[in-house]
Amino acid sequence: MLVDVREEDEFAAGHAPGAVHLPLSALADGSADGSAGLPEGRDPVLICRSGSRSRRAAELLAARGVSAPDVAGGMREWAALGLPVEGARGAAGTVR
Repeated sequence: MLVDVREEDEFAAGHAPGAVHLPLSALADGSADGSAGLPEGRDPVLICRSGSRSRRAAELLAARGVSAPDVAGGMREWAALGLPVEGARGAAGTVR
């Protein structure tokens, strides 16, 4: 399961199809405790714009007992590889 840890405006502009949105800010301030917001039974893989925030999110989750690798290069690399990016309501999206 791909979990996008960018902020709402970034996620809305463009994300991987099917990605779950769980902002790093919610993880960092404790409003998303442990694995809250992550569907059970599916291993999370974290992504952000470039990889920095997803690495930080992985560290925060690891401290709470949740193992979650991050996608090196983030959504920038995802888009550069020609993988799909969707915006609001399934329209074509952009990475910002």
